Amino acid sequence: MKRKLHGFLTLLLVLVVQIGFAQDKTVSGTVTDDEGLPLPGATVVVEGTSTGVQTDFDGKYEIVATEGSTLNFSFVGFTSQSVPVGAQNVINVTLDVDQGALEEVVVLGYRTSTKEKSSVSSVTVTAETIENRPNASFVQTLSGQVAGLNISTSSGQPGANSTVNLRGINSINGNTEPLFIIDGAPVDEDNFRSLNPQDIASISVLKDAGATAIYGNRGANGVVIVETRRGSFNSPLKINYTGILGVNTLQDNDYDLMSSQEQLRLEQRYGNGRGTGLTDEEIAAAETTDWANYFFRDALTKSHTLNLSSGGAKTTQFTSLGYSEIEGILRNSDLQRFNVRSNVSGRSENDKFNYGLNLSVNYSENNEPNSIGTGGINQNYILGAYQSVPYISPDDYTNGADLTSPLSFTNTPLFLIDKLRTFTRLEEEVKVIGSFNASYEIFDDLTAGIVASADYNSEFLTNATAPDSFNGLLFGGAANPTAGDQSQQTTRVFSFNNVTSLNYDKEIGDHTFGVGAYLEYFKAHLRTFGYTAEGLDPKTFSPGDGSGFVDDNSENDFFVDQANANILNAGLFSYFGTLDWDYDGRYGLSGSVRRDASYRFSESNRFATFWSIAGRWNIHNEAFMSGSVFDVLKLRGSYGTAGNQRITGTTYFSGPDLTRNFFATGSGYGGQNSIFLSQIANTTLKWETVTSSNIGLDFELFQSRLRGSVDAYYKETEDLFQSTPVSAINAITSINANVGSLSNKGVDLTLNYDVVRSLEEGGFNMRVNLVGNYNETEILDLPSDDGEIIGIGREGGKLFEYYTIEYAGVNPANGNALFYTADGEVTENPNADTDRVWLDKNIYPDFTGSFGLNMDYKGFFLQTQFNYVIGVDRYDFDLSGFQDPTSIGQFRSSNDLQRAWTPDNRVTDIPALRATNIGVYESTRYLVDADYLRVRFATIGYSLPKTSLDQMGLTALRVFLQGENLATFSEWRGFDAEAQDNTSRIYPTPRTISLGLEIGL
Repeated sequence: MKRKLHGFLTLLLVLVVQIGFAQDKTVSGTVTDDEGLPLPGATVVVEGTSTGVQTDFDGKYEIVATEGSTLNFSFVGFTSQSVPVGAQNVINVTLDVDQGALEEVVVLGYRTSTKEKSSVSSVTVTAETIENRPNASFVQTLSGQVAGLNISTSSGQPGANSTVNLRGINSINGNTEPLFIIDGAPVDEDNFRSLNPQDIASISVLKDAGATAIYGNRGANGVVIVETRRGSFNSPLKINYTGILGVNTLQDNDYDLMSSQEQLRLEQRYGNGRGTGLTDEEIAAAETTDWANYFFRDALTKSHTLNLSSGGAKTTQFTSLGYSEIEGILRNSDLQRFNVRSNVSGRSENDKFNYGLNLSVNYSENNEPNSIGTGGINQNYILGAYQSVPYISPDDYTNGADLTSPLSFTNTPLFLIDKLRTFTRLEEEVKVIGSFNASYEIFDDLTAGIVASADYNSEFLTNATAPDSFNGLLFGGAANPTAGDQSQQTTRVFSFNNVTSLNYDKEIGDHTFGVGAYLEYFKAHLRTFGYTAEGLDPKTFSPGDGSGFVDDNSENDFFVDQANANILNAGLFSYFGTLDWDYDGRYGLSGSVRRDASYRFSESNRFATFWSIAGRWNIHNEAFMSGSVFDVLKLRGSYGTAGNQRITGTTYFSGPDLTRNFFATGSGYGGQNSIFLSQIANTTLKWETVTSSNIGLDFELFQSRLRGSVDAYYKETEDLFQSTPVSAINAITSINANVGSLSNKGVDLTLNYDVVRSLEEGGFNMRVNLVGNYNETEILDLPSDDGEIIGIGREGGKLFEYYTIEYAGVNPANGNALFYTADGEVTENPNADTDRVWLDKNIYPDFTGSFGLNMDYKGFFLQTQFNYVIGVDRYDFDLSGFQDPTSIGQFRSSNDLQRAWTPDNRVTDIPALRATNIGVYESTRYLVDADYLRVRFATIGYSLPKTSLDQMGLTALRVFLQGENLATFSEWRGFDAEAQDNTSRIYPTPRTISLGLEIGL
């Protein structure tokens, strides 16, 4: 009996041990779609627990589960699937596309939809094409990625502002850039240097009235919605580090500038400059200084980002820490920034209440040289780099005092060396962006929500010219031994935005209805304070400190300090509603009506109404499309209005008092003090209104191997804000008013094609893509008798069309320049008043876009992006300076002057050095075709496979080598073809080569 009992207990113990081991087991597998492609980021959760993981880049997962438990598999846009855990250790799952939420969520403005049900023209760019790029501003990274989004950067300063225009230019004097929104917070579209692009999850660009009209008086130029990263529910702690080290270099030019020998011989032949007094032997012995190599440099870029994300059943968190140090290629220019971000989201036990909190705190120090683009020989480093004569050496510099006499243009680089050593310009910025959103499901179909956001920006700018500097001594004069000056300016801007909403959604049979009501309030405050202190004691002076200030005295006015301060406020108030309808996933309509009030206008015009309607037909869901090559075929259209209340200037606070009369004091009759009318109030001012229509087609063919969309649009801006002539009876000849109109029409095209699509893990994949836009801007109405305003354009012509004399070449008889008259005849002496003609050219492109090739195989990957711009015409005033014979002996020349007209060289494109009409007439001589094709971005890298990662205890390990602005093909001869700017001597954007490392734990 005892033996039997012992045997029974032994058997029971074995069973218990087996059951105990069965309770904890590791289950692994792959999650794919119905075509066998992996789904990275899919969620795998043990049902009824908080245990969960996400699939890696190859769709693989590994999770600890109990035999008999259930694994839930889910992915956005796909139907969820539950699988019981049995004796197997490998569970592979295929998820089917959810036709009710096809592919991805589409941001529509204040609400979201699915790609299947969206009726608007919008594009979403994911983190995949934004992250790990070495650009200080994410806006520069967007260049070429969205059809119709024209982005140009006119400065190589790290974090420099880019000009962004969507589908053309909608205003002459007002704001033309889109509204930018980050996590629900409207932000300044001109300043992103303090933000970390690595925090961005997606960027949605809303293009047509169906998407932008709901933004009313801020949606006329389109809307760009930025969403930052968040944690995932039921996700373990994930730690990710990304480090990038890069080198920025100066791009190439084709000006063919002279060496010292060439420059001195030219001066000798021309009879002006140092070369006139030198022998041939002395000229041959002269050393050449390439001042571009002195003022420009190979600059380092360092960037580090650490992300932590996790989530339980009811809360998630994402935390990001970032540090960047970016040297500019121009000396004394750089950007250093620190970033902290915390995003938290959660939901209640019954999922009726949802909330999210997003907070970003950023600090940056920006050394940005001033006077760039000017002709200041003692101020603009770019001028010194380009135009300084090559036979002057940096060794010739001693100190600022020695440069004051004699003053000579040839000493330009020495003036600027002195400024490099004695001038300080530092801008410190604190930028905080925060938002809170919450929603509560009152009933099954009724939800209330709120989004409150704030944008705070504080800038502290210091400028200091040392007392012993050349500029300090030059402007202070010999009688002032304590010259120099220091100015500091504090600018604080705080804006607050609040949106309250109530949404009702109902399904009745095959019909789905959605109704929304919204209330929005916006308020912005500007506060500035600054001073300029004249006179600095060199014994105690230190930039930014006040110990060197010199007090004013009764003997002279050398040390009269100045102070300034300003207070401005701006506000908007809006209420609006939306209506959405869908039938059976085939047909849909959406509409919006918005009523806006702006502080900028008088009470009679304070409110305005904007609206839109949009519709779609999902043709692929029709029965007759069964078996066709189309996986998706959707026709959509929209029509509506949006407003621009920023009718002048570029900030919230521009033109706050145009509806008021202003008076100024001055000298009147007999020299007596008098009061004059300086501004006539216009109480009828109102919004510029943009009415737009759009028709588009979305398509996917051959099992979605070919994907794309095409849109045709037409936009018309009415009530343009312009200066209008009035009677001079009050000594004022014009008044600002709403007169005139212009239009933009064009086509957007986006294509993606999977040339090779492997169904095997690690197989070879190759994809090509094309993004394109054609846009034509036309002036329809101008406030002038003849329909023409020089500097703006003519009715029926392009906006800002060039109006000048046409250049005809060189007269072979005498070497003078030739020009065309308005009648097409050739002359040496055109009439500047009657021979100017409209050229049908401007600085804005007709075609913009990009194309690229992406490949990957067994962890190796290659991505490329080629940007193109067609139809841009720019004045090359740098080339004008290099070919100017009057600058010989003062500045550097181009070898182009070697082929100048002579009696022995009569057929040439360069006039005689002593031509009598050079520089007399403005003409098209230096108006250049600035079209270009650029290798905007290329990267090659390797991602370690999961088997190796598991052995190392990592979730990701990737290395990559990439380049920005690698090569440019253009007739433009300067350093940078991208800048849509006619200013000369500007800071060019750099070429960047960088190496990156990404590690996941």
